[in-house]
Amino acid sequence: MIYSVRHITTFLYEPAVRESVMELRLQPRSDVRQRCLKFHLDVDPGANIMEYRDFMGNIVHHFDIAESHNQIKLTSQALVEVDLEPAPGDEGTWNDLDALVEAEDHWEMLLPSQFAQSSDRLQGLASELNCVRRETPLRLLLELNQAIYRTFAYVPNSTKVDSLIDEALESRQGVCQDFAHIMIALARQLQIPCRYVSGYLYRAESATDRSVEGASHAWVEALVPGAGWVALDPTNNCLGEGRHIKVALGRDYADVPPTRGVYKGGAQSELSVAVLVSPANAPTPAEMAPSMIIRSRPQFRPPSKRGEQEQQQQQ
Repeated sequence: MIYSVRHITTFLYEPAVRESVMELRLQPRSDVRQRCLKFHLDVDPGANIMEYRDFMGNIVHHFDIAESHNQIKLTSQALVEVDLEPAPGDEGTWNDLDALVEAEDHWEMLLPSQFAQSSDRLQGLASELNCVRRETPLRLLLELNQAIYRTFAYVPNSTKVDSLIDEALESRQGVCQDFAHIMIALARQLQIPCRYVSGYLYRAESATDRSVEGASHAWVEALVPGAGWVALDPTNNCLGEGRHIKVALGRDYADVPPTRGVYKGGAQSELSVAVLVSPANAPTPAEMAPSMIIRSRPQFRPPSKRGEQEQQQQQ
């Protein structure tokens, strides 16, 4: 299946800011199951865009706007071919997994990370879900995928971009970013390498997805013996089905935000995001309404940083 992805991010500042520096992870990856056929990025005001790959091979675009401005509009458009992911076999045992981990280098996806680490509440959930090594790695992962879906309500804006998993664990609600972090933390405790995936989800007419249409998405990939990296989506209780479009991989969200940057000035900011994922042959509307609008007040760093403010968007 070939998909068209259009992602528009707009930052508004009042009053105008003096300078902005930003990096973006918006270009879909190319791997054995997915190929990014075309990608175009437009930045307004115009800027010199540089490109590099980070430690996970994600494509990162970086730019600096060194003049006064009260708006940044980012428009990315991609054409991506995604193969239907075959159902993983369930032949690998825990001994097979241990041998695979010992033979390969996956330590970064086994250790706690900024947003995926243990806590008393996580241990309580692990006990509640009987999260111990049993049956096979794949069967347990599928059970956890379903359990997170059933245990937590999907509530947009119930957490923030920098929320730790304890917030979702306490309220039993969150968004895809939270559910991915919870599953990663549970899997790593069992010595299953697990990584965070940012990207998009195509919503077919027959699908019953909980995640919001018109926004980016997040899920996980876990290493399963005999099957490799298997995509699991605890937000929607499904596997990778050929509808998940992968953009970036990381230890958790901290490695792969769609946008990350700082600006100079005491402005109040507003962030709006609009995403459209459709079959490549479907018409693209002239205008796209934002699915998310976030307003924030200045939160300055120490004076030595000249009043720089971080700005990111949640998944």
